[in-house]
Amino acid sequence: MIARTATGPLRRLVVLRHAKSAWPEGVADHERPLGPRGRRDAPEAGRVLAAAELLPDLALCSTAVRARHTWELASAQWGTPPPVRLEPELYGADVPELLSALRETPSDVVTLLLVGHNPGLEELVLTLAGDGVDDALDEVRVKFPTSAIAVLAWHGTSWRGLEPGAALLTSVMVPRGRT
Repeated sequence: MIARTATGPLRRLVVLRHAKSAWPEGVADHERPLGPRGRRDAPEAGRVLAAAELLPDLALCSTAVRARHTWELASAQWGTPPPVRLEPELYGADVPELLSALRETPSDVVTLLLVGHNPGLEELVLTLAGDGVDDALDEVRVKFPTSAIAVLAWHGTSWRGLEPGAALLTSVMVPRGRT
């Protein structure tokens, strides 16, 4: 649960798992592109974030091709995309590495988008969420599929103060584009 004694603005961390990727033979994992479903789902993720008024002030994105393309297709759905930082350490990152990257976020960023990979993202959401709205935590525990979006809210004066259990998981969405 979000601590009652927390100070600072309400901050939101929007976690987006990359869209469905292809598995072309002979292509290194880091270089795998989005598959057809991923190319449909990523723009829908952008539309869902816009409709939910969850547009970020900054995005942190893995350098893997499938994550970058997810970011590009999602953010193309917005009038003016925010700045993005492509972070090599987000590829294959575990919870401590992800938390380290998040804590480097400038304090003027209120809504942050993180685009990356499982299992790290799923574990991060479960680590940060001290509580969840409705059955959101159970949804993530069961599966955090490609294109899934988790929204965590917490109060803090800076991202350096983001700690395990400090956030409320407010929603989980799994956008799917039309064929």
